[in-house]
Amino acid sequence: MPCGWGAGGGPGIRHPPATGLRPRRAGRYAGIMPATRRTARQADLLERLVALVTTEGFAELTLDDLAERLHCSKTTLYQLARSKQGLVVEAVKHYFRGATEAVEKRVAQTVAPSDRVRAYLTAVAEQLRPLSRRFLDDVAEFPPAREVYEANTRMAAERVRQLISEGVSGGAFRDVHTAFVGEVAAATMRQIQQGELKARTGLTDAEAYEQLASLIVHAVSS
Repeated sequence: MPCGWGAGGGPGIRHPPATGLRPRRAGRYAGIMPATRRTARQADLLERLVALVTTEGFAELTLDDLAERLHCSKTTLYQLARSKQGLVVEAVKHYFRGATEAVEKRVAQTVAPSDRVRAYLTAVAEQLRPLSRRFLDDVAEFPPAREVYEANTRMAAERVRQLISEGVSGGAFRDVHTAFVGEVAAATMRQIQQGELKARTGLTDAEAYEQLASLIVHAVSS
């Protein structure tokens, strides 16, 4: 889901990464502490970190800033990850992990194929809505965080393909070419994630997902 989800800032704005945010691949981050090893205090700290960066972004925040804003020591922050880069990636992963769970919970509450497709994409939109434009711009400019968003976007596109295929097989949708519809959805999702639709249409990521849901459901319904 995407989660590879905003207000604030204008279209197309990009903020340069703060000094020290060297591009590295998220998959190679050794500094990220596995969730199973977190204490209750660490889990609470991570939730507060997520709330801070998703609201204000992270490129201009230093470790000292984070410690001050979260009312903790840098030593405490290092218990979550060994660097600012690691903290950012862990915060982004944590957000999208929770978002994915919330989206699938919404889908599980629906039965009709058209409702499931709409519920999925609408829920994705709802999960994106709290994310500030500043945060999304910072994610776009920081490769390890961007990789997390891109991975969630790819998984979301595949989930849409699956939901459409289920509807076609059950006779609820027209006999459309599911792979093609899935590719159209995937291409749109990538443009949303990369900020291209925001720049061209002015739609936030959340609004774009809502429009995509309406378009797909009307296109495939019998």
